Amino acid sequence: MFQAWQGITRALTKSIRLYPVQRLMCAKVTSTRLCSGYQQANVVILHKSLADDFEAFCHANPSPLPLLYRSQPGEWGCPPLAAEADIRVDCPQYCVFEDGLLVSRVSSLMPYTSQLLDMVSFYLGCSFSFERTLRDAGVPVRNVEQNCNVSMFRVRQGNGGFWQTSIRCRGPGQFQCPMVVTMRPVPKEQLDIVAQVTHLTPLAHGGPIHIGDPAVLGILNASKPEYGDPVTPGPGDVPVFWACGVTGVEAIRSCKPPLAFSHSPGCMFLTDQEDTFVSAPTPEPEQCPLTFSISQQPLHYSVTSKAAVQRIRDLEEIIGEDPGQRGIRALFIQDELLRSCLSLSHSSSVLITTGFPTHYMHDPPEETDGPPGAIAMAATLQALGKEVVIVTDHRALEMNCRIMEDAVKKGVIKTAVPLLSYQGNSPDSALNFLCHDGDPNKPRFDHLVAIERSGRAADGNYYNMRGVNIKHLVDPIDDLFTTASHISGVNTTGIGDGGNELGMGKVKEAVREYMPNGSLIACDVAADFAITAGVSNWGGYGVACALYILSLCSVHQRYLHKGLGQPYPPAQDLKQAWAASLPSVAKEEEMLSILVQHGVRSGKTATLGMEVDGLTFHPTHSDVITRLRDSALQRK
Repeated sequence: MFQAWQGITRALTKSIRLYPVQRLMCAKVTSTRLCSGYQQANVVILHKSLADDFEAFCHANPSPLPLLYRSQPGEWGCPPLAAEADIRVDCPQYCVFEDGLLVSRVSSLMPYTSQLLDMVSFYLGCSFSFERTLRDAGVPVRNVEQNCNVSMFRVRQGNGGFWQTSIRCRGPGQFQCPMVVTMRPVPKEQLDIVAQVTHLTPLAHGGPIHIGDPAVLGILNASKPEYGDPVTPGPGDVPVFWACGVTGVEAIRSCKPPLAFSHSPGCMFLTDQEDTFVSAPTPEPEQCPLTFSISQQPLHYSVTSKAAVQRIRDLEEIIGEDPGQRGIRALFIQDELLRSCLSLSHSSSVLITTGFPTHYMHDPPEETDGPPGAIAMAATLQALGKEVVIVTDHRALEMNCRIMEDAVKKGVIKTAVPLLSYQGNSPDSALNFLCHDGDPNKPRFDHLVAIERSGRAADGNYYNMRGVNIKHLVDPIDDLFTTASHISGVNTTGIGDGGNELGMGKVKEAVREYMPNGSLIACDVAADFAITAGVSNWGGYGVACALYILSLCSVHQRYLHKGLGQPYPPAQDLKQAWAASLPSVAKEEEMLSILVQHGVRSGKTATLGMEVDGLTFHPTHSDVITRLRDSALQRK
C-alpha cells in the first residue's frame, strides 16, 4: 500500500514539473506535504562570475548550505537529483532579486531564459527531507500537524547572558550574512531521538544547532518568523533549531548581485531521490548524539556523543573513589561532571574560586586541596580559548600571586591567571563585580566554579569538617554565587569532598543526613552543578580531562559552533596544545611542592609535606592523575 502511495506522490511531482498550470494551483502549498518521502532542495541561482565564491561559501558552512549539485552555466537540469528537470519551472514559486533586493515572486523563470544562459544553479539540502523520518520515529512534526510552513528565523545577536554571539556564516569571498534557522517544537522526552535521526541527514542540514530558548540565538519573538509561518508548540515541547537553506537568500542579499534567483521559502525543488538518500547507517557511539539540559535560565540544552558521555562517566567514577573512607558517595549525583563541563564548553569567561582556611591556628591557614585543581582547570580552559580569573580571600591574595608566579615558572600552567579578591562592601557589590556597570544583561562571566572553597552554612558561619567556625578568615565570595543564580545565562559549579564547600548546598540534605557534623557544617549555598570527589583536586582534574574529551567530540563541536566553519577533527597543533594543558603526575607533583614551599598544609593532618587530605601524593594522588589522564587520552 505504501509503495503504491509513493508512486502516486511521484506522479504528482512529475505532473507539477510537466504542467505549469497545475504547479501554479499548488503555489501556496508548501512542498513538505507534496512530496513526503522524497529529498527536497533549496535553490540559489547566480551569475557564473560568482559561482566559485558561492561554492566555497557552501563548503565553509555545510550545515546551512549542504551542496547537492552545482550546474553548468545555462544548464536547466540536474541529472544526479532528478530526471526531466527544468529549474525554470520546477519550483512552485521563485524569488527575483535585483541588487540584493527582493523585487518580485514569480511562478516561472521562463521569461529570464536569456539571462539564465550565463547563470549557475545551486541545489542545497533541505530539512523538509527528514520530516517523514521524524514522523516514522513517532515524533510529532507540529508544522505538518498544523498544515503550515515551518518557522524560519534570521539569527541576530544572541541574548542568553554571556552566550551573546553573532552567528554569522564564515568563508571567503563576497558572501557575508547571518545564518537562517528553522524551528520545530519537540516534546522534551524525544529530544534524543530527534537529535539522532537528524544527525543521520547531513545533506538535509544534519542535527540541531540549538535546543532551548530562542533568545540565545537573538530570536526575541518565536511567533513572528522572518520566513514561513508561526508554529504553535504542544504542552511540554522544547524549541529545536536547525540550520536552514534559506541562508542562501541572505547570501544573495549580502552580495547584492545585479540579478539573482532563489526558490521562495517553503516552495522547494522536488527531486526523484527518496529521503533515504540523505541518511547514513545507524551511527556508532562516536556519532550518536545525546542531549543534556545545562541551563534553565535561559533554557539551554547541549549535545555530545554517546561515546564522549561514557568516557566522562568513567572519569566521574574515578574521581568519586573514596580512599579516605569519608562516605562521600552519599553526595553523588550522576552526570554532574558531564553537565558542568558541557556548560563550561559553551562558556567564554570563567571565574574560579578556591581556598579553605581550615588550619586556623597556622599561618597560612590554607590547605593543599583546592589550588592544584583550580590551576589544572584554568590551564585547560585557557588552552581552549576561554578567559579565566581566580578569586580568593584578600588576606591570601599576595601569597596566591606568588604561588601563581611559581606555577608559571615551573611549567604547571603556561600563562598566569589574573587573581582577584572580593570583600562585598555594599549590597550591590556582587552584582557590580559580576556584571559590567552592574547590569545583569552584561555579565563579565558566564560560569562560576568553586573548588574546595569554604561555604556558608545555614547559620551564616563557615565551618571546617571538625565543626570549628572559621568565618573570620573567609571573605563572602558565596554572595557571587547567590547573585549569579539570578543572572540569566550564568551557571555555577561547586566541587567538594565533604559537603561544607561552596556550591554543595545542592546536596545539603544528604550532607546533613550522612556526613559527620553534617547538620552544622553543611553549606547552604547551592550551585547549578555539584561535583562530588574523593578529594576536591580530583574533581578539578576531572573537569580538565572532560573538557579535553568534549573538545575532540565532533558531535559536540558541530553543535557548539552551530554547524559553521570547517568540520572537526581539529588541527593537530591544537590537539597537542590541549593535551599539553592536561594535569600530569609531573606537573601536579611540582604544584604540590610549590604549595608546601609557601607553608600550605595537608587538610586532614596539617602535615607540611607531599600529601593532600592525609593521602600521600605517591601512590594515591599520582595513581588517580595517571588514570584520569590515560582515560582522557584513550590510553589503555
